Amino acid sequence: MELSNILQTFMQQEAAVELTRMGIVYVHLIACCVAVGLILTSDVALVRNLLRGGAPEPEQAHHLEHLKKSVSLALIVLWVSGIGIVGLDYAGKGMEYFLNPKLQAKVTIVTLLTLNGFLLHGTILPALQKAGSLLQLTPNLRTLALFAGSVSAVSWFYAAMLGIGRPLAWKYSLVELMAAYPLLIIAGFLAMQLLCSWAERRNQHQGDWHAGTFAVAR
Repeated sequence: MELSNILQTFMQQEAAVELTRMGIVYVHLIACCVAVGLILTSDVALVRNLLRGGAPEPEQAHHLEHLKKSVSLALIVLWVSGIGIVGLDYAGKGMEYFLNPKLQAKVTIVTLLTLNGFLLHGTILPALQKAGSLLQLTPNLRTLALFAGSVSAVSWFYAAMLGIGRPLAWKYSLVELMAAYPLLIIAGFLAMQLLCSWAERRNQHQGDWHAGTFAVAR
């Protein structure tokens, strides 16, 4: 029996298709949850480090390497399972399925997330592993790191929101669904810029205070 005939026979069995789709959606959900959890804990640790002064941490390199591998694997699983879901839904609904603005928004965000991941894993994370701290990066590289990090965090959470937002399907246009996306990225980037500037000024004031104390003691 040819592959096309096997697929056609399978698609005619509604219960089997539904169970298969549920299994793929479950894997898709787990991959997204793992990635979001890792991103959230990493961002919280980064903010906590900056609030403490942004000093290099010995375990930073190991943590970043683990983060890079885990999130990359989660993204691959997300793509593979997502393609499986789209394939099953297309087989049942036809080309009209691709006109769903929510689907278009999800694909757009995951594509941007993937491209941004190449930048993070190829440039930002290796530099951060070498420097040991965000504040130790050059100003230009730090700005790029903050922007790429904001894109990553917002994209994961936005994609997760769209994933569970069934009521959003067909009710809003692609522009309406994506309207908050760039605003959240800009807000996250500016917030991290302000936090880094504050941490730098704090470290400078503490350095000046220690230098003054040392001079008086002499």
